[in-house]
Amino acid sequence: MSEYPYLARWKEEISQSPKAIYLTLVDALALSIRKGDLQEGHKLPPQRTIASYIGTNLTTVTRAFAEARRRGLIDATVGRGTFVRVGAGESHWRHTGPAVVDLTMNLPPIPQEPSLQHIIQSDITALLKQQDLNSLMSYRVTGGTIEDRQLGAKWIAPVVGPRRTDEILVSPGAQSALAAIVSTHTQPGDVIVTDRIAYPGIRTIAAQFGLILVGVDSDREGIMPDQLDRACAEHHPRLLYCIPTIHNPTTATMSLQRRKDILSVAQCHHLHIAEDDPYSLLMDDPLPALAALDHSRVSYVATLAKVLSPGLRTAYVALPSADMTRRVTAAIRAIALTNAGLLSALTTRWMQTGQAYTILHAIQKELRLRQSIARRILGEKHCMNPDGPHVWLKLPDWWGSSDFVAYARRRGLALVPSTVFTISGEPPQRARIALGSAPDAASLEESLHGVMSVLEHKRSPGFTDIV
Repeated sequence: MSEYPYLARWKEEISQSPKAIYLTLVDALALSIRKGDLQEGHKLPPQRTIASYIGTNLTTVTRAFAEARRRGLIDATVGRGTFVRVGAGESHWRHTGPAVVDLTMNLPPIPQEPSLQHIIQSDITALLKQQDLNSLMSYRVTGGTIEDRQLGAKWIAPVVGPRRTDEILVSPGAQSALAAIVSTHTQPGDVIVTDRIAYPGIRTIAAQFGLILVGVDSDREGIMPDQLDRACAEHHPRLLYCIPTIHNPTTATMSLQRRKDILSVAQCHHLHIAEDDPYSLLMDDPLPALAALDHSRVSYVATLAKVLSPGLRTAYVALPSADMTRRVTAAIRAIALTNAGLLSALTTRWMQTGQAYTILHAIQKELRLRQSIARRILGEKHCMNPDGPHVWLKLPDWWGSSDFVAYARRRGLALVPSTVFTISGEPPQRARIALGSAPDAASLEESLHGVMSVLEHKRSPGFTDIV
C-alpha cells in the first residue's frame, strides 16, 4: 500500500507488541508523527482501510482514534476525515518549563493558619520521643491496625454512616485502593462503565488490568440513570466507577434522588459500584454516600489527599462485608503492600488529637475563598462547586481544548485539557483549573486574570509554529 507506507510499520509493531492492539496502534501513530512520516495537517486513511491492512476490526481502530484524539494527536471533522493536529509532535499541555503557577494538580491548598509546617514539625518530634524508631520506620500491617480502622471509620462516618471495623481498611492512597477493588471484581476483558468525562485514574487502572471502559453521558447531577441502564443492557459491565460528589472534572454532584435512581439501575443489573469520594468532607453537610444507601453493593474509597494532604498517602475504604475486606486487603498487599510507618503514625496522631479536623476546616475555608475569587474573575457560566477544589472551564467557540491549553502554557499558565478526561466521543470545549495548587490566594487571582486574557484571545488557526 504505497500510498500509506507507514501502515506497514504499524502492522509490524502490532505483531511484535504485547500491549493491546489499539494502544500499540496509537503509539505507532505517535512515533510516525515524531519521525516526520506523518506531517501536521496530513490526512489519515479511512479507519476501514487501516483495519483491513493491519488485520484487525473496525472497532479496534475506532478505539485507537479516540485515544489518539485524547492525546492531542489527531482531529476529526465530519465529512472531511481525520487529520494530524497542528503541534501533535509535542505534548503541549504538559510542563516544558517552569509555569507562573501550576494549575494542573488537584491539591488541597496549604493553609496559612494554622501553620502546617509547624504542626508537622511539632508532631514528628513528639512521635520520635514517644515511639520506637524501629517501629516508625518498619512495615505496617496491610489494611491498618484495629485502631487505624476505628479512626478511619469515625472519619468517614458523616458520609457512610456507622460501619463495623472489619468492613474498614486503610490503604496507601486512593489509587491503590481503587486498583485493588477493580481487580477483585473483574477479569481481563470485562467492562467497567463510568462517566464519559471521567477521572483519568480509572483509565490507568483499566489499561493495567486489560479492562474495557464504556462512557455514559451525564448531566448537571452526574450519570444519567437511563443512559446507565442502556449501557448495562448493551455491554453487561461488571462494575460502575463513579464520583457522586463534586465530580472530577465536571463538578457535578448527584442529588439524593439521583443516587437512589443509580442504585436502582445497579440493582436491576446486578452491578457492583466502586464509589470514589475524595471531596465530600470538604462540605459542611454532605449527602449520604452511595455506600450509605446500599451497604451490600458499594465499595467506598475516601482519600485524605484532597482534604488534608497527598503527602499522608492514606485512604479509608469501606466494604460491603468482612469477606470482601479480606479479599481487597489481599489485593492491596499485592499492589502496594502497606502504608508508610512514619506517615501512618502522623495520620493516627492527627486523628486522635483532633488536629485532622482543624486542618480540614482551614482547608475548607481557603477553598471557599478561592472559589469566590474564581467566580468573581471568570464569571458564572463555568462549572463550579463552592466547596470544591477545581473549575470546569467553558471555552468560547473559537478554542478547542488542546489548543487553548497549549496557548495558555505559552503564556505561563499550566491547565489540563478535556481530552485527558474523555473516555469516548468528542472532547468538550472545556479545561480544568485546579485552585488548590496555587501557593496563595493572591497568586491564584493573578493567574485567573491570565486565564481570562487567554479566553478572550481569538487565536488564528495554526498559531503554534508559524515562521
